[in-house]
This record gives sequence, C-alpha cells and structure tokens, in this order.
Amino acid sequence: MAGIALYRKDFKALANLRVEEAGVLLANGKFHGAYYLAGYAVECALKACIAKRTKRFEFPAKPEHVHRLYTHKLMELMKLADLETLLETDVQRTKR
Repeated sequence: MAGIALYRKDFKALANLRVEEAGVLLANGKFHGAYYLAGYAVECALKACIAKRTKRFEFPAKPEHVHRLYTHKLMELMKLADLETLLETDVQRTKR
C-alpha cells in the first residue's frame, strides 16, 4: 500500500471490517483466525485514533513518527494515540 494515502475513515472502515470477519471466524470455530483478525482490528482502530489527532491530510503528523506508525506493536500504537494513561486506568479498575 506504499504511496496510497490512508485517512482516518479508512482505518475506521478497516477496523470495522476486520471485527466483522473475526466474528464470522469465531462463530465457525476458527479461533486462531478470529484472534488474529481481532488484533488487526485493534491496530486499525488505534491508527484511526492517531489520525484523529493530526491535522487534515497530515497522517502521519510528524516525519519523525513515520517509522513508529508502521508497526504491529499495540503498546507503541497506544502511546502514539495518547491512550496509555486511559489503558492503565482501566487495567487498575478491573483489578479491584
């Protein structure tokens, strides 16, 4: 997909599609594939969150972040989406 511009709406659409596909696999007992696609959906959703924080037509926002965006590491994407604190709060709340 090099050279193709992706926008927030594209990442949202991909996330929703991957969730739908994961549901089909799950319903048919294909647990490994469902797990994989669910993770991919989370990745797309996080990239949509990152895109939301940028100016219009400016994804990625800063050139120094480009290499960090092309990752499958969810915690790295959580940091870039500025959702790390929210995640930690939710984790602590569920431990009670």
